Formats: sequence, structure tokens, C-alpha cells
Amino acid sequence: MQDCLTLKKSNCKNCYKCIRHCPVKSIRFSGNQAHIINNECILCGHCFVVCPQNAKEIVDETEKVRVLIQSGNPVVVSLAPSFIANYDGVGIGAMREALKKLGFYDAEETAIGATIVKKEYDRMVDEDNRDVIISSCCHSINLLIQKYFPKELECLADVLSPMQAHCKDIKQRIPNAKTVFIGPCVAKKDEAEHYDDIVDAVLTFEELTEWFKKENIELNKEITKIEESKARFFPTTGGILKTMAKDNPNYTYLAIDGVENCIAALQDIESGKIHNCFIEMSSCVGSCIGGPVMEKYHRSPVKDYMAVANFAGDKDFDVSQPDAADIRKYFSIIELKSKIPSEYEIQNILHQMGKFSPEQELNCGSCGYDTCREKAIAIFQGKAEISMCLPYLKDKAESFSDTIVKNTPNGLIVLNDALEVQQINSAALKILNLRSESDVLGDQVVRILDPGIFMKVQQTQKGIYNDRIYLAEYDRFVEQTVIPAKESHMLICIMTDVTEEENERQKKEEISRQTVEVADKVVDKQMRIVQEIASLLGETAAETKIALSKLKESIADE
Repeated sequence: MQDCLTLKKSNCKNCYKCIRHCPVKSIRFSGNQAHIINNECILCGHCFVVCPQNAKEIVDETEKVRVLIQSGNPVVVSLAPSFIANYDGVGIGAMREALKKLGFYDAEETAIGATIVKKEYDRMVDEDNRDVIISSCCHSINLLIQKYFPKELECLADVLSPMQAHCKDIKQRIPNAKTVFIGPCVAKKDEAEHYDDIVDAVLTFEELTEWFKKENIELNKEITKIEESKARFFPTTGGILKTMAKDNPNYTYLAIDGVENCIAALQDIESGKIHNCFIEMSSCVGSCIGGPVMEKYHRSPVKDYMAVANFAGDKDFDVSQPDAADIRKYFSIIELKSKIPSEYEIQNILHQMGKFSPEQELNCGSCGYDTCREKAIAIFQGKAEISMCLPYLKDKAESFSDTIVKNTPNGLIVLNDALEVQQINSAALKILNLRSESDVLGDQVVRILDPGIFMKVQQTQKGIYNDRIYLAEYDRFVEQTVIPAKESHMLICIMTDVTEEENERQKKEEISRQTVEVADKVVDKQMRIVQEIASLLGETAAETKIALSKLKESIADE
């Protein structure tokens, strides 16, 4: 299968929306990225439409078409009949004129090929005597049956699609012609690649629009209606049936759109509940006018249907009907490689997800899978991860958070915009001498703490950190941090009880003060002693001086 859809890895945001909307769950999620499993994908394009990050991209073949045009061969466009809905007020003549400006040789309506196909459907209903016939115009439906309902391949009409029938007709009429189909479908790119030598390239309407913009080509608003254009109804739900004769009384004619509805119908066929039916199946709701490109960029189903209905005529295109053998299409089974786990393996994975009983299997669908068992099977097949389970992650996060909150020595208080207590842990209860959470939950913080600091933080939206205060009512010293949680409009207060530390600090200060006082007293006493000694020494020295002077005088007299 051609890699028609790619992923911009940087844009994937773990939302699992693509898995949720994928009808066959052909998306693998690993490494926080979604990956399309080509072997299982039916190219319905739902993931492309619903991705909120535009992470899914349709492979652009514009450059490939440019090369075809430059080759010198006549390149003819087969334009899907839904173009009238995508390009408001622009008919085939104006489209042909604009396409020729891009270098195309000519442009024709795919509805010509649709006329060929519907005539073959009429022949099959009248001559083949099949119990159930399913239209094969939609490549996504063809892939769905080939991969997931192989027993019903015998019901699938073995006829070329309108795109293929038209392009084959073009190549038979125009020597050396190359063909390019333009429409709203992703799957047509794969169909063209799978069946060689019929369709050389496929563009979406979006690719064509971007090409027109780059070349500054504006489309003229003109529509010329012709009666020989009944096949223009093909891109609408029931449009194929609208063009068919439906004159076989033994057949019931049904139109089913949407992959989920088609799957339900195929299940009924498989179980033998449906007989003698011609079923028009389209993977897109609304058929081709609800194609992924139309759905994403031009969503207007009622208006689009009216545009197609007003453009369509009452008669068939004048075509040369080829032999049935010339428009035969062969379908083969596409085997899937996914392994199915045993019940023991499923239960083991469920236990890892925290699901130990059926009651714990919430089947919430947040992971993208309808049931927890489907998710467990996907994990076994390597398509999913245990961490994709939102309840599992929520419980794990809450358990982790609760463990931290309950066991932290710091007091935690959470307030709302009205400064009402929303949460309080056991450490805070102890600091504030409260018995239980119920004593204060929902009450104004003023009941337990000075609201001043909280009002300041609320007004400034700036946190206050490690503010040491004395809670006189509780006879405690705390270091208080108050920070705003802007996204949740909450205030978080973190209190650390530093009473013992503060008491110890005060004790040390008292000891230091007392030590200083003692030292001062000792110094004063020592100074007094020194002074006294000095005074005594002064008196002794004076007396000694007098005595020596007298002794000196007596010696001199002798």
C-alpha cells in the first residue's frame, strides 16, 4: 500500500482522537506519537479530518504531475463530479480553461467513467444472478472488504471504479495520453498506485487549489448545464442508485454511507441476514461530497448536495460501452498479520492497567478504544501503551500526589478565588491545632490565618517566599510561602513549622546575651582590681621614693 498519509511527528499531542475515530483501529501509538499501520489502514481519511493539530498530511503529488506535463505527452484530467461542490459556481468549462493554463492537455468529467460503470452494474443485476452485489466505486470500502471481510469478496462488484474506467477510456481515445484524477479522496492515490497503467497520478482538490494560487489563476464563475449528465449524481449518497435502472423486481436497492454503517451491513451479510440486494457503499458520510478533503476544508453537506443535484442532468452521457471483460477488476485478499492474544494474556495486561475485575473496566474510550479489552489486545499487538489509559494515569497521579501531600512534613493549604479552603493536609492540621479537614473545608481562610498575605498575592499574582511569622493563636513560628496557581485560579500556602528551630535560636540568643553580661561583669571586676592594684602600687612607690631620698641625704651629710 502506498504511504498516502504521513505524520508530522512534532505536532502529535497524545490526544488519541485519531485512534478514537479510526473505524478499524489501524493506528499504532508509541513514543508519544501516532503511527498509521499501512497494512491495516483502509484510507478513509478520518484521522486526517479529526486531528486537532493537523498532524496528518496527505502526500502531495503536485510535483509528480508537473513532471508528467513536462514529459511532452498529453496529460488529461479526470475531474471528479464533486468538483461542482468544492468550487462554488464553477462549471466544467471554467475548470477546463484553468487546468489548461497549468499545462494540461484537456480536462473531462469522471462522470463519463461513472456512466460506463453504472451500465455494467445494471448488466450484473440482470444477468449475473448474484445474491448480493456491493458497488466497488469506493476504494476504502474495497480495502475494508479485502482486509476485514474477505469472505464477502464474492459480493464485491468486479468492475473498475469510475476513475479507472474513465482514465482507461481516455488512453484508448488519445494516443500516449497520461491521466491525472482530481478529487476529494485520499484512497484514490492508493488505488492509482495499486492498479498500474490506468491512472498516472492523483491530486486532491486542496492540492489543485494551492497550485492555482501559486500560479495566480482565478476560476471563472460560469456553469453550463447539459441534460446528458445523470452520472454527476455519483458523489452523493444514493447517487449510484439514482443513475441505475433498478428494474429488477428480485433485488432490493440500498445505499449505505459511513464506514461504521458499512461494517454493520457487512456483518449482516456475513451472518446470512441480507439477500437479493444491490448495495451502494461509501466510506464517507454523504458519499464523495463528504470526502476527507471536502470534510476538512469545505464542510457544507446540504449546500454541496444541492450543487451536485442542480448540476446533474436527466440523461446518460453518450459513451461507448466496452465489453465487460475490458472493465473487469480483480480483488484479492489482503492478509493482516496481527496476532490475537489468549484470555490469559488479555487478563495479564488488564491487571497491569489496574483492572482486576469487570467493574474496574470503565470502557470510557479516552484511550481511543471502545473497551478496555480492545485496548489490552492493542497493547499485546504493539499498537498501544498502558500509559494511554486516562483513568490509570489519573489514579496513578492522584496516588502519587496523595502520597506526597500526606507524607510531607510541610503544611499545605489550597484556597480558591474567594479565599476559601479547598484542601488541607495533616501537617497543616497539626500546625493549626485542627482535628480534621471537615472543620475548615469551605470556610474563609480568615478563620484560621491572617488573610493579608493571601490578599496581597491574589492582587499582585506574585508569590511570597519563606516569610517567617509568629502565629500567636497557635504559639507557633512558621516559614510561610504563598504562590498563585494562575491556570487553576488557586492559591497554595506552604507552611514549615520552625517553632523548635526558633525556640532553639532564642535560647542561643539568651545564652549569648547572658554570656556577654557575665563577660562584661568579669571585665569590669578585673578593671577595678587593676585600678586598685595600680593605686596601691602608686602609694608604695611614693613612700619608697621618700625613704630613699632621706637615705640619700643622710649619706651625703656624712
